[in-house]
This record gives sequence, C-alpha cells and structure tokens, in this order.
Amino acid sequence: MSYYTQTPDGIVLSLHIQPRASREGVVGLHGEALKVALKAPPVDGAANEALIRFLSKKLGVPKSACELVSGQSSRAKRVRVPEECLEKVKALAQI
Repeated sequence: MSYYTQTPDGIVLSLHIQPRASREGVVGLHGEALKVALKAPPVDGAANEALIRFLSKKLGVPKSACELVSGQSSRAKRVRVPEECLEKVKALAQI
C-alpha cells in the first residue's frame, strides 16, 4: 500500500489530517495518504500532539517512538514509527 514507506530508520506514514472532527479515527485513504480525523484544533500544535497520541495508542508504542517528520503546519503530514509496527500499520487502513 502506498500510505507507508519502509526506510532504514523505520516506517514513514503519509497522513492527511482532518482537525476538529466529531470523532477520532482512521477515515480511510485520501489519495496516497491515510486520512485521520482528530478532535483537536490545528492551533499551537494541538493537532500534532493529538496525532502522535492517537498513533502511539493504535500502534501500541510509546509517544516518543512516533516522530513527526514533516507537515508541522499542514494537513499533509509524515510520521516515522518503529519497524516492528509494520503489521499494525498495514491494518490501519482496514479499520
């Protein structure tokens, strides 16, 4: 699937964020990215923090293991997660 890329440093997820949603969760695919709805507003990094918290919970890793690589002020974001999350990453689009 094209929403993630395996790299030597881990797995990089391509995400499209929908802030201020009524519910948090994976909505589906948005082009080549996984669309994630978050309740947090896109103000002062609140949506970025909510995204890291959401991914760490879904993938079962500590928040410190999820790193925002790009898209700090954009809806299009790239997040690096540990390699051992590969099966859970593949399952994200099926939620």
